[in-house]
Amino acid sequence: MKKLGILAGVAGLAFTAVLAASSVGSAADTKLEQLKAQGFARVAIANEPPYTAVAADGKVSGAAPDVAREIFKRLGVADIVASISEYGAMIPGLQAGRFDVVTAGLFMKPERCAAVAYSEPVLCDAEAMLVKKGNPKGFKSYEDVAKDTTATIGAPGGGTEEKLALNAGVPRERVIVVPDGQSGVKMLQDGRIDAYSLPVLSINDLMKKANDPNLEVIAPVQGAPVYCDGAAFKKGDEALRDAFDVELAKMKKSGEFARIIEPYGFSAAAAMSTTREKLCSAK
Repeated sequence: MKKLGILAGVAGLAFTAVLAASSVGSAADTKLEQLKAQGFARVAIANEPPYTAVAADGKVSGAAPDVAREIFKRLGVADIVASISEYGAMIPGLQAGRFDVVTAGLFMKPERCAAVAYSEPVLCDAEAMLVKKGNPKGFKSYEDVAKDTTATIGAPGGGTEEKLALNAGVPRERVIVVPDGQSGVKMLQDGRIDAYSLPVLSINDLMKKANDPNLEVIAPVQGAPVYCDGAAFKKGDEALRDAFDVELAKMKKSGEFARIIEPYGFSAAAAMSTTREKLCSAK
């Protein structure tokens, strides 16, 4: 009888575990239906343009919320309601159920990937080059600059771009230290350098201010690091995340994704050049 009692107890525990697992799966499957019923998704943002922004009238914009708003609309959720949060409080708030998703430029790192369920990449910052129109020397990477024995590249002294160029084999004398962005543009226009390198957002901002049709942006620089965020969902909400990813992929393919984020200065090509798997496993 004692043995039977133990077996019954084990069976009971197993049945309870099955029920618990079923409950978790059911919760994930019904999360989207809950959002549809309430008519909005609660998103965490940081008021940090161009990633996110809150206007004086309270309207939320910026590249990340605009992408999320469009995707949720496609999923049948009418709108998003945003709460401004400090970056350090976003994941705890998500885990506590105060938000349904974080759309705030929260870049993927292995430790964050272990805590939340990220979508595929949305907003990325990568390295870029500013060159003459038509990219006459055909630069796609820092290695391309190294191979051209006459080429020079400008970069901020002590910055990431200088280090990447040197590590790619560009000799020290052909890596020109540039004090600021405006100087870099002027040196390129005057033919004193063949390329000027900065992160994508910075280069796009300079390009906009220069308003020079004789210049062109090359982004992302091939072989250089890419840093991306994604929409961050609570662990257990993978079904909602997966539905979000399906619509995101459709938007990337159709060009709608680029139409939303590129006016803010982000590169759609950069976001499409990598994956959640790569970013979450990066060291």
